[in-house]
Formats: sequence, C-alpha cells, structure tokens
Amino acid sequence: MYFDTIQKTTVIREEPLILGIESSCDETACAVIRGRKILSSEIISSATEQAKYGGVVPEIASRAHTEAVDEVVERAVCKAGVTLKEIDAVAVTYGAGLLGALLVGLSFAKALAYSLGVPLIAVNHIRGHMAAAYLDDEALQPPFITLLASGGHTAIIHTKSYTEFEVLGATLDDAAGEAFDKVARVLGLQYPGGPNVERLAREGKNNIVFPKMLKGEGGYNFSYSGLKTAVINYCHTMEMKGQEYSRADVACSFQHAAVDVLIQKAIRAAKEKHLSTIVAGGGVIANGYLRQTLEIACKAEGLKAVIPARQYCTDNAAMIASEGLIQYKAGNFAPLDTNAKAAIPLR
Repeated sequence: MYFDTIQKTTVIREEPLILGIESSCDETACAVIRGRKILSSEIISSATEQAKYGGVVPEIASRAHTEAVDEVVERAVCKAGVTLKEIDAVAVTYGAGLLGALLVGLSFAKALAYSLGVPLIAVNHIRGHMAAAYLDDEALQPPFITLLASGGHTAIIHTKSYTEFEVLGATLDDAAGEAFDKVARVLGLQYPGGPNVERLAREGKNNIVFPKMLKGEGGYNFSYSGLKTAVINYCHTMEMKGQEYSRADVACSFQHAAVDVLIQKAIRAAKEKHLSTIVAGGGVIANGYLRQTLEIACKAEGLKAVIPARQYCTDNAAMIASEGLIQYKAGNFAPLDTNAKAAIPLR
C-alpha cells in the first residue's frame, strides 16, 4: 500500500532527475539524467571475461552484475553531482535479455525505489535503444522513421509519437547484430563480433558478391540468414579447395551487403511517409560504415539523420533513463511485483 500510494500521488516534474539501470546482457550500467541532459553514464563490463568463451555465458554475466551493480550506481550518482534523495524516479530494464542478468538490475532498482519513496519505471530494452536519440538531440520530436538495428532486433519503425509506433518491417530470421557475430566467428574473430568485423573490414575491399537480403522484395522486411550462410559457404568452399582468400575482403563485402539495404529501406520509408527525419538506434548503429553512409544518404535526400554517439548505441543506462523519462511523463509506473522477462514485444 505504501508504494502504491507513492506511485499514485507522484507530482510529475517537467525536468525530473531520472536514475536508469541496465543489466540485460554483459554490461552493468547506471546513468542519471535531468530532463534530456545526461549528467552521468557509467558502465562496468564483463565482456573481457565473456570473450574467453566466445560469447556471453549467462551465469557469468549474472554473477558479474551482482558484484558490480552497487558500485556502478554509486559511481553514477557521484559523477552526476547529486544525491540519491534528489532522484525523482528509478528506471530499469525488465526485458528483453538474459533472465538472470535482468533480475539483478530489477531487484536492485525495486529496493532502491522503495527505499527512496519514488516511482519505479519498468523499461523495454528495445524501446530504450529507440529513446537514445532524444538525448542526442534535445529538440527531437516525433513523428519520424526509426532504423532499429541491434543484436536481437532489426526493424524499420514509424515513430508516430513518444509512445505510439508502427512497425513497417522487421527481420524474418536473424537480426543484423546476430549476422555480424556469426560472420565474426567464421572469420576467427573474437567476441564481441561487430566491432571486430568493422575493424577488419577497413583493411579490405567490397569485391565479393553476397546477397542483399530482400533488396527489392518483402516491403520493409529483412532477412539475414541467407547472407550469413553465403559468407560461411564462401569461406568453407575456399578452404576446402585450398585456395587463399582475403578475410578483410570478406568482412568488407559482408558489411556492405548487411548495411546498405538497411539505409535504403529507411530512406524509402521516410519519403513514403513524408517525414523529414530518420533516427537510428541499437548496437549495430555504432558501426562506423553505417553511420557515415546513413549521414551521406540522408543529406543527399534532404533528410535529417539523428544518430546517437557510439557509447549510447551499445547497451547503456542513459537510454534506459531516456525511455524512463517518457514513461514518467505518461505516468506509467510499475508495481513492485514486476517480473523480468527474457522476451517482450516492442509495444
């Protein structure tokens, strides 16, 4: 009853102080924002440990979150130059992600919100990626087209308002980030795959023909399974024949095939919906080739591109706080019996 009363009687401030917590995968993160201004964003990562196993081990991630969450919150609050008593709400990722990892952050956030007597806001991780752009451009307002590209999701979305979305198209199988990780493995690159594929691609040429998924078909949908398989088959065929090939050329050609269609379809969506802005979000948006190509393509079409800084494309808590701000202003607060969910829809 005590916590329910707090939620119901909360006075909505114009520029609240939101503390965000993110623990969906291998990053333990906390950030503090005031309105759309980032005061601090701290991350403690277990990626180095996970790299030993070629990917994220859920049990290791959960243990790392448990060890790091208290420290990362303390660091974020200290760097923000505020006290916990000044916090107006606590936002936390409740899904999607690794269940054990999510539970660590969610449990900590529940206890913190209860102890401070402030609302708890449960945030959809994917909606967090989409909301990161609001911190990059404080004047940004819907409607616009969102290009979402992450490890688990790839979609073209018509963002109609802060809380209303229409998914115009999505991946029919693998997400873009999954394809990058799988190609990294076949090329013998370490985890995390995306940055290492990009690094290798800089040394190569786009001279291998790989399929560009549903380029002229499927509306705004994507398919990465065929592209991934084509890269694997190319490498294995060359190896079986005993022929040398350039891993850098494979990485570069794959990157072009994976990214170019994303940009083409996002621009087509903006033009067909008569919108002037394309917003990008998700871990794959940290890719340098994608960022540069999207900016150039948007400029050529007279469109505005809003691309968050790299550190706010990959998993972080500032984006969770940003989506938390949207839900705070809408009065969408979460009860203390909110549970973590490994998979949740965009809405």
